[in-house]
Parts: sequence; C-alpha cells; structure tokens
Amino acid sequence: MHLLALLLAASPLPDTNWPSYGNDPGGSRYAPLAQITPENVAGLEVAWTYRTGDLGEGFASGENMAFEATPILVGGTLYLSTPYNQVHAIDAATGERRWMFDPRIPKDLWYSENTSRGVSAWRDPGAAGGAPCALRIFIGTLDARLIALDSETGKPCADFGDAGSVDLAAGARLRDEGDYLVTSPPVTWRDLVITGSAVGDNRAVDVELGIVRAFDARTGELAWSWDPIPRSADNPAYKEWTGKAAEWTGAANAWSVLSVDVERGIVFVPTGSASPDFYGGERPGDNRHANSIVALDAATGEVIWARQLVHHDVWDYDVASQPVLIELERDGEKIPAVVQATKMGMLFVFHRETGEPLFGIEERPVPASDVPGEKLSPTQPFSALPPLVSHAPLTPDDAWGITFWDRGRCRDLIAKYRSEGIYTPPSLEGTIVWPGYAGGSNWGSVSFDPERQFVIANTMQLPFVVQLIPRDDLEKVRESGVYEDSQFARQAGTPYGMRRKVLESPLGAPCNPPPGGMLAAMNLRTGKIQWQVPLGTTEDLAPWPFDDIEGVPNIGGSIVTAGGLIFIGAAADDYLRAFDIATGKELWKGRLPAGGQATPMTYRMNGRQYVVIAAGGHGGAGTTRGDYVVAFALPEK
Repeated sequence: MHLLALLLAASPLPDTNWPSYGNDPGGSRYAPLAQITPENVAGLEVAWTYRTGDLGEGFASGENMAFEATPILVGGTLYLSTPYNQVHAIDAATGERRWMFDPRIPKDLWYSENTSRGVSAWRDPGAAGGAPCALRIFIGTLDARLIALDSETGKPCADFGDAGSVDLAAGARLRDEGDYLVTSPPVTWRDLVITGSAVGDNRAVDVELGIVRAFDARTGELAWSWDPIPRSADNPAYKEWTGKAAEWTGAANAWSVLSVDVERGIVFVPTGSASPDFYGGERPGDNRHANSIVALDAATGEVIWARQLVHHDVWDYDVASQPVLIELERDGEKIPAVVQATKMGMLFVFHRETGEPLFGIEERPVPASDVPGEKLSPTQPFSALPPLVSHAPLTPDDAWGITFWDRGRCRDLIAKYRSEGIYTPPSLEGTIVWPGYAGGSNWGSVSFDPERQFVIANTMQLPFVVQLIPRDDLEKVRESGVYEDSQFARQAGTPYGMRRKVLESPLGAPCNPPPGGMLAAMNLRTGKIQWQVPLGTTEDLAPWPFDDIEGVPNIGGSIVTAGGLIFIGAAADDYLRAFDIATGKELWKGRLPAGGQATPMTYRMNGRQYVVIAAGGHGGAGTTRGDYVVAFALPEK
C-alpha cells in the first residue's frame, strides 16, 4: 500500500477544463483546484503572454474599446473573443496561437458598446469524432450576428444559418445600426444556443426589442423567442401595461450573461431597464419583467417564474450580473438556489424551481418624483441580506477631495443637487444617483465557495449626477459649454432629454470618500457579511503622493478555488490579485501590462495550475489599453 500511495502521488493529476464563461453553466466561477494555496501564492510568475493584435485601430468608436473577455477551455485549447469579435484559439500550456477568426464587423459604425465578454462551446452529440464542427464555438457580434465556428480550424460551420451566421437584427425592430449588438456569450442547452442582446441606452422610447431567442445549434433555425415586454393582450403581463406603452417601449433586454440549470431545463435571464432609462412617464406602472430575474423553460421560452428587483426603473439599475446557481445548505439540506447580485449592492437569493425568496424581501417606501409626467412606484424591494454598499444620502459633510480646495468644491456640488439616498429619482435640478448606474455590482457578477457558503462580490460606490432637461432646452444646454464633461441623451418620444456625469471634483477625484471599490464575502450560513476589504489602489490613477489610496472603481469579476483563494483583477489599476477567502487578506498581486477589467479563469494542464486573465483595459474607465492575455503559474519544478 505504501508503494501504491507513492506511485499515485507521483502520477500527474488530470487536466481540467473551463468549458463555460463562469466555468459551469450556472456561473459559480469556482474551480476545484488546490495547487496554488495561501502558503505558496506569492511565488506566482508569468508563464506565458499572448497578444491578440486587436487594439481597435480604424474603428470609429475604438476609443471606447474594453477587453472584458474570459477565455473558455475545452480539450487543451483556450477560446476567447476580442472587443471587436475576433475569436482566438490558443494552446493552454504554451500560449501559442492555433487559429484566429475575424468576422470583419464594420469599422465605420459607432457602436454603443465596444466589447465582447467571450464565446461558448457546444459539442454535437450526433457528430462523429473528428467531423467538421463536431465542437462548435459560438460568438455574438457587435453587428448583431450569431456565428458558429469549427473548434479545430476556426472556419464558419456552413450548415448553421447562412454560411455559418444568423442575422440577429432580423425581427428585433432595428432602429439604429450600431445600437443593437451582442456583448455577452450565448448559452447552450441540449441542441439549442440561446442569446440576449445589448441595446444602446437613452436614445428613445421605441428602441429595439429586448428579445431573448433560442436557435437550433446545428441549423440556426429559430426555436423560440421571448420578449420581456408583452406585445399582445393574450400575454398575462399585458394587463399591467398600457396598450401604447406595450407597443412602443423597447429594451428591457438581457445584455449580460444568462445561466442554465441543465438538469431542470431552466434558463435564468437577467433583464435590464425599459426604454429610456431615466424617465418613465411614457411607460406607466411597474414595467413587469424589466429589471427582473426571469426563469424560462429552456425548451419553449415560456416563463416559469419571475421576480422584479426594481419597479419602474428610472436609475438605469439594470440587472447586470449573471445569475449564479448554487446549492444552499440549510438545516442539513441542499436547496437549489440562484443568487442575483444587483447594481444597488444588494444580493437576492431565490429557490431555482419556484422563485421563492430564501432570504426575506421587504417593500420599503422610497422618495417620490417631482418631475411633471413621472409617476414612480411608492416602494422598492429590499433584500434581508445586508447591502454591500451604502444606501444613505450623500451629504455635504461627506464631501471628499485630494485638497482642501476641491473638497470644498465637492461640498458645494453635493449641496446643489437632490440627494435622499438610494432611489432618489432624477430631477430637473439634478439628482445624485447613489450608488450610480455602474453599480454596486455589474456584469462581473459574483463567485461562490460551496465549502464555506461564501458569495464573493466586488462592488463600487461611485456617485453620478443625473439631470432631466426639458426637450426645448436640450440643445441649448448641451452647446452652452458649461457641461463639457457630461453625457447627453435625447430620450426621444418623451418631454425630457438627459444629462449625466460622475460627481467629481475639478481635479477629477470622486466627491465621495474612499474606498470607492470593495471586495466582500457574504456568508449564506449566517446571512451576514463575513469580511469586506478595499479593492485596488490609485497607483495608476493619481500622481504621488495620492497614489496609494485604497479602494477604487472596478469592472470585472472574481473566481474562487478549492485552494482557499480568490483571484480578481477588475480594479482600475493594472494588477491581478489573490485574496485569502477565509480572511479577505490580500496575499499577492501580479503586475499586468494593461488594465485587467475582465474576469480571470483557472485550469490545470500537464500537472500545472494556471490563472489566466485578459489585460486590455477599459475605454470608459480610462485604464491602460492593450491586447494581452496573461497566464500566471507557480515555477516549474
């Protein structure tokens, strides 16, 4: 027995995969790997670096490019997408290119989003081994195509749609090219590939339809379509809308990542705001199925259950995070649950089969609107789990700045605007939306440690000013030169345009005190926050002596390993970090050649555990740009 044990110990451990965006179809972002531990993580070094070549050159909106992809791993090959939809196949052990496919999306369009978070893989159970397209790689593109590629060669699968591509704009009520696109990977279930879409915000009431569609993974034929907004009286939700609003309102789209309960045949869909985001007078009522987590029958697209998390949204509080499927341990039983993170910094947990809340939800009164034509819900749902960001008003006493002078300017700005805490509605004088529409949590979602029952969430607390502007005054205000740093939107079909910007000092520092970004562990056994620590520093954001402030805005997500570690980039500095999941202590950080505003992944290959992250920066966040994929590992023995 002693000899057998030695032989087994000497045998290389089997290779592992990361076959879906969140590793498993439920997006837990958990890997049962333990070669890298709190004791040895400080020894991580760069194992290989790959460059995609996609730097947005020649694209009209290239300045907004964001490299947000998480690679998937199937059979020794990493597959990932670049911001402008190139698909790269990379040897997982060496970082060498196997093939590259470029769909050649139009460069002259102004895309409302300039990113792609990844691809999906589907193996045809009826195909012979080695047959063309037996394993298909699916990607949705910024010019609204769904493309199927042969995993071995990168060539389009000729039997899928029209020579490998399905036109997603068809049937979506296309209004503006470049504003109906796909930024997140599709999901698969049995013989179906299922996708939502991204819809450019705040253009008008009658923007594109937020439909979720399933296609035959072999042929590309449409299997079913679900619209979150009811369009006809035979839909049970139609009675909760006025006829005009149900006909003309667009969006409520699922632009983030979907999740699939493969065994139960349920697709979990996070939906966004109905159009436009900041004024809802043309869509009275709660706008059911917008801003919701919706469980759909994967075979038919029929609604099984739905829970709205924001009523009549006027804050752009999309349900932006992938729903995460977990087994919740309670009273000696394992309950199939789904965790939904939100931009409001709240976590909601539901029974997967019924939608029953597994932690309480309370409807609480919220501030009313004083904008003519607007009628908000008098209450909003609050989770019994403690919030991960502040819901209190931002007051002049909270003003922060790098110097005494800009702190005073922030104090004056905060006093100028309406600020009554979370759910303070947009106003004509300007409102502090806090947390802002970037989150709380965003598309990076959360990860889950099944052993400890910890939900790991990275959040940010960044205030924005949102101001509604009467239609006749919009152009005059835009051209006044007073608000050169603001974003403006028409919100056509409503009486108001919109202005918004980060609430910051003249020196560019947020007016709220740090930390502006946090990493937290929510203990689902106790229903309490286990720990919460600042995430990132101002090293790459501010000059000395202000370059060591802890806790900065972040975009991306975390992963958890059986080795007791959390790996995360996300923060607006150029590092990948490792934290001890038990304590929240930062144990290691590895310098990246560009911003790591993506979610990492991990796998074991030839007995060696790798941690891989896309490092290409984020145009909106202003982080270092690049086209890198970086793999870290412990030194080879």
